Amino acid sequence: MNTMAEVEEIIINQQVRTVLQPIVSLESGAVMGYEALSRGPAGSTLERPDFLFAAAEKCGKLWELELLCRSKALEQAKALPPSTLMFINVDPKSIKDPRFEKGLTSEILKQQQISAACIVFEITERTAVEDYRHFRRVLENYRSQGYQIAIDDAGAGCSGLMMLAETRPQFIKIDMGLVRDVDKDSLRQALLHSICDFAQVANMKVIAEGIETFEELKTLISIGVSYGQGYLLKRPQVGFSQIDANMQDSICEIYHRKQQESFHTALTIPIGEIARRDKAIEAQLTGRELAALFEAMPMLLGAVVVEGGRPTGLLMKNKFLGYLATQYGLAVYGNRPVSLMMDRHSLVVEYDTPLEKVSIFATSRAEESLYDYIIITKDGYYWGITTVKRLLEKTTQLEIARAKHANPLTGLPGNLLIEQKLNQMLSGAQSFAALYFDLDNFKAYNDTYGFERGDQLLCMVSRVIEVQVKNGTSGKGFVGHIGGDDFIAVTAREEAELICEKIITDFDSQVQQFFNVDDRMNGYITATNRHGLVERFPLVSLSIAVVDGGKQRPANLVDLAERAGRIKKNCKLDWRSCYQVG
Repeated sequence: MNTMAEVEEIIINQQVRTVLQPIVSLESGAVMGYEALSRGPAGSTLERPDFLFAAAEKCGKLWELELLCRSKALEQAKALPPSTLMFINVDPKSIKDPRFEKGLTSEILKQQQISAACIVFEITERTAVEDYRHFRRVLENYRSQGYQIAIDDAGAGCSGLMMLAETRPQFIKIDMGLVRDVDKDSLRQALLHSICDFAQVANMKVIAEGIETFEELKTLISIGVSYGQGYLLKRPQVGFSQIDANMQDSICEIYHRKQQESFHTALTIPIGEIARRDKAIEAQLTGRELAALFEAMPMLLGAVVVEGGRPTGLLMKNKFLGYLATQYGLAVYGNRPVSLMMDRHSLVVEYDTPLEKVSIFATSRAEESLYDYIIITKDGYYWGITTVKRLLEKTTQLEIARAKHANPLTGLPGNLLIEQKLNQMLSGAQSFAALYFDLDNFKAYNDTYGFERGDQLLCMVSRVIEVQVKNGTSGKGFVGHIGGDDFIAVTAREEAELICEKIITDFDSQVQQFFNVDDRMNGYITATNRHGLVERFPLVSLSIAVVDGGKQRPANLVDLAERAGRIKKNCKLDWRSCYQVG
């Protein structure tokens, strides 16, 4: 049977199968929608969709085939789970066909009792669009009916940015060519960062296609891609399937770690968070086998040697090739184990070692080893590697993110990060205490001594709070600067009172230096009050309202703020530095 006859038989006998692949949230792991994928008759030469559609276009039957595939997909949509979408592929050549505009899709939806709001037309970018004005008018017609639009294969086609600008889709689907090995390619990562930034400004959502490895998934989540699909998450199959529970938990965990990075600095984030899970090699591997491995994987610049799962050495590609380049090098080392050539004194650090410490270790190495891989272990066993480049990039990224949302005077996290931290604690199971700090009589101090001295006093307060909170919680406490003379801290509940006592002792000692001798002797300052009258004000003191986030956990941020306000009001009745728990 020739191709024309085979295509016609498929269309006449409706020999098209629909399989569905979940599109998954890369924040929660929940299924957001399903892409409907068409397959030709099983076992035939046209089973593969690329062969089938290419044959249909060649035979002038593309419209008929797309209508059949769309009808079959919409039949499946009858059983679409609540609040999920159905993504249906449409070629630009078909969507501008007059027959497409006659409302056939709407008729099918009415028959199947399906809302147009559940349907997303995926328009492939691989086909060039010649008349954008007409094409955009057609899309607006469908938007007005409730359909949504996705640009498929973004980054792989002819139109590129022009397609995005002209169609204004709700979804951008990133071609799997950009997703493949994205964890190993900084240029692809930079491109995806740019697309995500653009999508956020344009109110679009990004979907990464073709996710096949766990490292790709981690990288996409860290970049900020909203949704993903691919064999790693779930293969296409008949019916509306969910992803594996373990995979969903992994997505939630990775996303949660990414959110926590908002509160990290290079002092606190562990090196294991930026590990690349390269496969290690055994010490018995021969030089020839390692050479073949490097040739097969050009991106690999080194190999970690393990024995019993524990790292025993490192062999960087450039040093290994240097051995082979010597006279008789291949003959000498080709059939011998790599353990004879490996560096037994490579840098090995545990998963929880902070980035800053690793940076110091890495840059202290001899010049010839400066750019060697850094080996990461977990409980002594090999976990992965990272590079000096990745280490410096992450450190810079953390500091920029922190500075972006920090209070300009004290450098402490500002309101956005404070809100994120408090929401994180309120939604978690761990008990905590929120400490709200307020300076008493600070306005009178500013009026008398000037704003410059006032700023110096605020910086002193921030240092005192930060030192005691970080010391009291093994470096895991959080301190933020709400603004003016208001600060907040989150600590372990059982340590809160001891920390408050230390802060008050430290503050009362250091604040004395901010007053002249006469004011210190008098125990007050003289300033004009809000009514223009001269009044005596006590020296600046510190009130701390402690909100118990354990058994009496606040319901939300508003509840927490109201409780802190009530406690603070009681604290201010005492004109000395004090704290109160409530």
